[in-house]
Amino acid sequence: MASQEHEQGLTGLILSGGGARAAYQVGVLAAIADLLPNAVHNPFPVIVGTSAGAINAVGLACGAVHFSEAIRRLTTVWQGFHTDQVYRSDWQGVSLQALRFVGNSVLGIGRAEPVALLDNRPLRQLLARELDFSGIAAAVRMRRLRAVAVTAFGYESAQAVTFYQGRAAIDPWFRHRRVGVPTRLNLEHLLASAAIPLVFPPVKVNREYFGDGALRQAAPISPALHLGASRVLVIGVSGNTRQTGPAPRQQTGQPPSLAQIGGHMLNSTFIDNLETDLELLERINHMSAQLPLASPPRGLGMRPVDVLTIAPSKPLDEIAARHIAELPKALRLFLRGPGATRRGGGGVLSYLLFEPGYCNELIELGYQDAMAQQDELRTFLKL
Repeated sequence: MASQEHEQGLTGLILSGGGARAAYQVGVLAAIADLLPNAVHNPFPVIVGTSAGAINAVGLACGAVHFSEAIRRLTTVWQGFHTDQVYRSDWQGVSLQALRFVGNSVLGIGRAEPVALLDNRPLRQLLARELDFSGIAAAVRMRRLRAVAVTAFGYESAQAVTFYQGRAAIDPWFRHRRVGVPTRLNLEHLLASAAIPLVFPPVKVNREYFGDGALRQAAPISPALHLGASRVLVIGVSGNTRQTGPAPRQQTGQPPSLAQIGGHMLNSTFIDNLETDLELLERINHMSAQLPLASPPRGLGMRPVDVLTIAPSKPLDEIAARHIAELPKALRLFLRGPGATRRGGGGVLSYLLFEPGYCNELIELGYQDAMAQQDELRTFLKL
């Protein structure tokens, strides 16, 4: 069964993490839906997501029996996003959460319950209202989906755990600090995968607390390959995948603000591992292409994987900086001290700015970037 599917060439979709940046992914998916000759057909039998990308991945998988309808629902949610749908941003909510965080982290008050800088209970309510997890089983049963997976990081085991739901023929995997576990996905898996360290509280799944799946995720592309994909479309949230290095910035000689440091830490968590994994995969593809035909690459663990990457053509932190005024006043005040509302603080904002103006601009950018690569997409998806 698995070998037949490899021969047919299963396409995997990889949606990386990135908080509000994940709105970009929805724009790319909307463009793909418009390019499909059959809008009902799901072109991605394997769907893998991490953090906010996990939410998009599961949203797509829940509606995989009708691809364009699933994309429409995702787009509607992202277009109408407001910060208070993700975390409390009112004066009382921000103040109480800040006090709880200081009391828990500094004074040791209430250590039995995990606490973070922001209260993301509104996100739980939103996901419970918008997602029908029974759609995953239906899509698998109708063979519109082979598997969907989300990755979370276990704070005690120090492992990246990929929770996946799909066909029974898929075996679990065990690698150094990363494992694949079959399960029926639910709300806890999503919230765990999207629990940005310190920003959102960790979530207990079974007997362990989990945090954002991008944390120490050394091989973001690997789960899709374990689930049977032989080619992958990667929708990133950083423009660096299109460059040989980061774009040069004007040096000011000023000490970095806490927001600048936090922005680089978030980039390191959500972006660097994916870009490194893409580079490694390109090298493996190059080496496997140099092997004699008599030496089967699969036997050496070097099966070539076709990869197409779509990533932002414009810096998302600069886009976020233009939309600072959309943030609720309480949150602007809360972020002013660390420097997130000043020059150079757009990196943090680009992850936390769940507001219509910013999200819609990212959706439009994703749509245009995908359409700019429509020839490559048509070839890759064999349309």
